[in-house]
Amino acid sequence: MEPDEDLGLIADEIYSNGDENTQRHRPIISSEQLDIEAYAALYSGRTKIMRLLFIADRCGNVSMQLEALRMAYDEIKKGENTQLFREVVQKIDGRLGTNYGSDPAWADSVDRRADLRKEKLESELNAYRTNLIKESIRMGYNDFGDFYYAHGQLGEAFKNYVRTRDYCTTAKHIIHMCLNAILVSIEMGQFTHVTSYVSKAEQSQDALDAITVAKLRCAAGLAHLEAKKYKLAARKFLEVGPELGNNYTESKVIDNINFRNFLELVPEIRELIHDFYTSHYASCLEYLGNLKANLLLDIHLHDHVETLYDQIRSKALIQYTHPFVSVDLNMMANAFKTSVAGLEKELEALITDNQIQARIDSHNKILYARHADQRNATFQKVLQTGKEFDRDVRSMLLRANLLKHDYIARTSRKH
Repeated sequence: MEPDEDLGLIADEIYSNGDENTQRHRPIISSEQLDIEAYAALYSGRTKIMRLLFIADRCGNVSMQLEALRMAYDEIKKGENTQLFREVVQKIDGRLGTNYGSDPAWADSVDRRADLRKEKLESELNAYRTNLIKESIRMGYNDFGDFYYAHGQLGEAFKNYVRTRDYCTTAKHIIHMCLNAILVSIEMGQFTHVTSYVSKAEQSQDALDAITVAKLRCAAGLAHLEAKKYKLAARKFLEVGPELGNNYTESKVIDNINFRNFLELVPEIRELIHDFYTSHYASCLEYLGNLKANLLLDIHLHDHVETLYDQIRSKALIQYTHPFVSVDLNMMANAFKTSVAGLEKELEALITDNQIQARIDSHNKILYARHADQRNATFQKVLQTGKEFDRDVRSMLLRANLLKHDYIARTSRKH
């Protein structure tokens, strides 16, 4: 094959990268609204309720909001959190009919049972403390923690779970205490506590089973996500399966048998990752665009979506330009489904931030890479090292001669 033919094929591939008229006819996921029922089925208890309420507050779609509130109402009535129940009733504001009203009889009944339960727990705990039975005291505080958690008093729940620490006698007890503290800390948004108790639980390696290890890695991932340490968060989430390492290549994610099971649950994620690693950036970014509305409804991810999207796009731009000495901006804009003017601004920002070593010919619309002259840089480094060595040797010889001839400056003393 002639060189010109090779260049022609390369140009065709670059132009076809992201073009709608290519052979790659694969359905892009639709931007339909979130299936709340299917989403809520993945969770239970307080976590399910808080996610539904978050969706209701953020979705901006009245029918979707009411559906979320209806499901939250039904879930709350399975528990004992009357304060949260009243808040949901207030949010519904009669829009779901009489079946989703304040129901004061149910709330009063639950509150009365709660008062009786609390008195019983206090009596039992006082008896255990009098008898100094460590295991019973631990269980007493743990029961109190469960009680407060069920009633939405997270601060009190955390205090009681942590108090069990002084009465833990086995590694399993410590891990149980840590998991409870982590759960409540996540609910309260206290991710510094999460990191601390994950580390404490991981010290008892012999007592950790596979499920507990997975929970701890997920919790650590959430803590890193909240701290905007996205690489560390990704590493922890990937470690929920077997150890995948630090390099997020295609083989570490898509081709990994264990992590593939997670990707099968969300095929659109699998497809966009595949597109990214095969340099079909327009398709990848289109998948991301379709997912964005639903990702913004995630209780943990919503604050980070814009930042992550910007970083993914920047990474794609960097990865696209890296192999080339020069890039036609018209071809690149076509690959990213954007305008040349918009692309120039993005590249200018990356060049200014020193993420791309290049310069832009605005007249001819070409990006020229600035590849460092490694040979010249090596020579300059050697010369600099030689000069520093020569200076150090001269300094040592001078000092040695001064000492040899006892030529030492002494400070004069005033009498």
